[in-house]
Amino acid sequence: MDGQDDGLGGIEPAAQNAPVTGEEALALHARGRPGKIEVTPTKPLATARDLSLAYSPGVAAPCLAIHKEPDRAYDYTAKGNLVAVISNGTAVLGLGNLGALGSKPVMEGKAVLFKRFADIDGIDLEVDTTDVDAFVSCVRLLEPTFGGINLEDIKAPECFVIEQRLRELMNIPVFHDDQHGTAIIAAAALINALDLTGRSLQSTRMVVNGAGAAGIACVELIKAMGMPHENVILCDTQGVIYQGRTAGMNQWKSAHAVPTEARTLADAMRGADVVMGLSVKGAFTPEMIASMAEKPIIFAMANPDPEITPEEARAIRADAIIATGRSDYPNQVNNVLGFPYIFRGALDVRASTINDAMKIAAAYAIAALAREDVPDAVAAAYKGRRLRYGPEYLIPTPFDPRLITAVPPAVAKAAMDTGVARKPIVSFERYRQMLRSRLDPTASRMQLIIERVRAQPKRVVFAEGEEEKSISAALAWRNDGLGTPILIGREERIRQTLQGMGLQTLDGVEIHNARVSEHNRLYAEFLYRRQQRNGLLFRDCQRLVNQDRNVFAACMVAHGHADAVITGLTRAYHTVLEDVLRVIDPKPGSRIFGMTMMVAKGRTVFIADTTVHELPDTKTLADIAIQAARMVERMGFTPRVALLSFATFGNPPVSKAARIRDVVTELDRRQVDFEYDGEMGADVALDPELMALYPFCRLKGPANVLIMPALHSANIASKLLQQLGGGTVIGPLLVGLSRPVHIVPMNATVSDMLNLAAIAAHDAIVEEPVENGRAAAE
Repeated sequence: MDGQDDGLGGIEPAAQNAPVTGEEALALHARGRPGKIEVTPTKPLATARDLSLAYSPGVAAPCLAIHKEPDRAYDYTAKGNLVAVISNGTAVLGLGNLGALGSKPVMEGKAVLFKRFADIDGIDLEVDTTDVDAFVSCVRLLEPTFGGINLEDIKAPECFVIEQRLRELMNIPVFHDDQHGTAIIAAAALINALDLTGRSLQSTRMVVNGAGAAGIACVELIKAMGMPHENVILCDTQGVIYQGRTAGMNQWKSAHAVPTEARTLADAMRGADVVMGLSVKGAFTPEMIASMAEKPIIFAMANPDPEITPEEARAIRADAIIATGRSDYPNQVNNVLGFPYIFRGALDVRASTINDAMKIAAAYAIAALAREDVPDAVAAAYKGRRLRYGPEYLIPTPFDPRLITAVPPAVAKAAMDTGVARKPIVSFERYRQMLRSRLDPTASRMQLIIERVRAQPKRVVFAEGEEEKSISAALAWRNDGLGTPILIGREERIRQTLQGMGLQTLDGVEIHNARVSEHNRLYAEFLYRRQQRNGLLFRDCQRLVNQDRNVFAACMVAHGHADAVITGLTRAYHTVLEDVLRVIDPKPGSRIFGMTMMVAKGRTVFIADTTVHELPDTKTLADIAIQAARMVERMGFTPRVALLSFATFGNPPVSKAARIRDVVTELDRRQVDFEYDGEMGADVALDPELMALYPFCRLKGPANVLIMPALHSANIASKLLQQLGGGTVIGPLLVGLSRPVHIVPMNATVSDMLNLAAIAAHDAIVEEPVENGRAAAE
């Protein structure tokens, strides 16, 4: 549609699967602190000295350094991670010209998306002018402040002029997302749609309806990718843009005029392979869809209502591949798949611009990601809907966590290859690790563990092998090169489940049926030797090996036929632990307990014991503290252990806190080599300002290992934090067994299972086999 904004700027009206009311939206924006963003300092400002360093007089030093060498601004300020989200409000979503102030909620929202998906600090700026010269003059003067400029919701054709002039005047990336964001995601979807229908860019005939910002950007990008000029017909409200037409034309439309006899949209769509709609509801009629070529590709991207609904299009052409701009249909062309990651890559190489090569690289990276297996985290975000590459899954979903490591490196490399990068990436593998750590604070630490396992692959048993999650985890373990996954279950049932998941092969995955295993007798005799004086007959042991997958899996590890076990999806924690303890003993001199790893706001804290000991005595608590500290050390942290209580160093003076004070005395007696202290409240343990009130406290900083006084407090605290804390949870880790076994919660995701599997495999690497391991079993 001529001059109409496409409304695909990443926060479209249909951004949620469930419809929302205006009242709900207003309540959200008004709740608590109004709006959606705030400024949080990244440096301590607690003392006068802090202020002196951050501001006057200390701030003079970076000012002088930047004056002498301007690029040092990227070292001493937030410029390199700061993007301005700028609009004059002339084309707000599908709502029209609401003015600068009326656009502010959208611009705040865009800033939030930058932070959520790429850890970029976005600042919204609403410029109150419709004069192009004034707008350009305002924005160009902001270059010292920002690392990039994201233009948003500016109507066509002014948006073309504004972006072009700013790109010429500024030496930082300038990107109008309504144009290029939509074009990049639509191009990614087109790449895969052409692949699925056996077409090539060079031979495909395409029609684009809508000559506004997004429509023209789509045409330009797809031509830059290799589609011939004459194979693309662009239409507006007056019909086909053909050579010789004068009515309703401008320089941007004229650039895409073609010699053709077609004059109407219906004429243009006859025999076309692809049609892209960036116009209005109902623009595509049933007759138009029926006239297209075999296996038509229909991208109806108008919002909130597409040019034709998928149901209507599919009723006419069952062979069609369809995409829309809505989240309640498959193949949502959503800008959030692109702009956060494009800017991330551009900022990280300090690119002077975002050029066509960078956009094309982003499109191909997004398309390639859709062809990979979909992680469990994505299924969770979409309420378990199974997604796999095909006509209804052309592009990844916005919540795919792999986008952060797929798109920015492709963009950064294209910037380097085209000479617009001022700070090239030295190691792309290291860069990907850094990207992972931006959004998931556990990623950098877990990455070290994963890399070590990848270098020394391990055999991991997923005991509940007939479950979808176990199969997905096994496939992911195999695909990541971490070793050989083993599924316990009936092969025919496992393959039925696999087929129901839309997958075909289990190459590289072992399946063991306990009842028919060649080791069945060996395991039964081993279990009988262990349990014959605990009331079990040989037939009882044989039945347990045959029928209890946890017992069978534990026997595999005990005999060295596997390195670690992951289980717990289908049975309660303590039931599973009882099964495992029939087969595997604690390490000599060790206690068995559960430790939960919590990560939030860049801080990692371990809580123990969250699963086993109901009311541990002094010696048990001391054992738990020592083992927890050793486990934390193996994971790469320096332990600082706090023994928690409702009392802090004798206040209030209650007798029940004496048990916790006695743990400190016990650790003193054992002369341990890590920091510890107590009894103390959780607030004192975690808050350095409160801890400073107790200058005698032995901890040199906030605790990262919290030893709880009883099971109920530990379990309640960890589950409350998991549900309300907004962080990442790994565990509970089962500490103290002589062989690596971890029991996941019954609601565990595939990611949870993989994290615990990696930690278990890592334990198998760093720990020497102990007495009741392989040697004892044999």
